[in-house]
Amino acid sequence: MDLAVTWDAAASRGDLLWAGNGLAPDSGLRTAVAISLLTDRTAGETDTPGEPWDGDPRGWWGDMPIGPEDARGSVGSRLWLLRRAKRTLATLRQAESYAREALSWLTEDGVASRVEVAAEWRGAANDQLALAVTLHRRDERTGEASTTYDFAWRIA
Repeated sequence: MDLAVTWDAAASRGDLLWAGNGLAPDSGLRTAVAISLLTDRTAGETDTPGEPWDGDPRGWWGDMPIGPEDARGSVGSRLWLLRRAKRTLATLRQAESYAREALSWLTEDGVASRVEVAAEWRGAANDQLALAVTLHRRDERTGEASTTYDFAWRIA
């Protein structure tokens, strides 16, 4: 079980959710999906973030291998590379690709049988990149079950 994270699209930030006298739990996958999408994966050697870029590839220390046998993948997404991208169809397709990459662990670990991602522009000035993520899972009682999560953040 994870701690529940709430996402504020207008402020482009997340926070832990408070319930009663403590932090709220999340028994679903919303927090795991949010962390996968909204934390910064280390940029690859061929990635070219929008300008200006200070050369910081971001990422976090937990992604560093702890030995030659360490096969863990990176945490987070490369969506941050799009923060200064133009609002085009190509940018939407790149966002979907980055999101699928960040969420690939769900199918690799057998948590979901399939993950679908759809990106669109939202907001009064089309200044928010919105992602709808649908996780398909096998439910022993009802067959296939799906859950959709919706995230949006200001891109420029």
